Amino acid sequence: MCTWQPIQISWNYNYGPAGKSIGFDGLNAPETVSSNTVIAFKTGFWFWMNNVHSIIISNKGFGATIHAINGMECKGGNSGAVQARIKYFRDYCNKLGVSPGKNLSC
Repeated sequence: MCTWQPIQISWNYNYGPAGKSIGFDGLNAPETVSSNTVIAFKTGFWFWMNNVHSIIISNKGFGATIHAINGMECKGGNSGAVQARIKYFRDYCNKLGVSPGKNLSC
């Protein structure tokens, strides 16, 4: 598992499609992400636009973004991490003077 880019991705089911879309061999050379800054940022944008953006605009709440970014946490993998993410999100919303909305957990 490689995790070297601005928005972390992991596993072959992400690296393969990202590489195909961006133009690098994500399955056989995922380390390209760590050695090529342009590929690193393109990979981050690819993940964000293909896995998270539609959820953010869907009104499903912050919990749905946690699931999209790290679904294992939502399946009992690390409930402490989920609670920490919710706390940080609430803190940032409070500082920005906006409501965190509903459905904060996954």
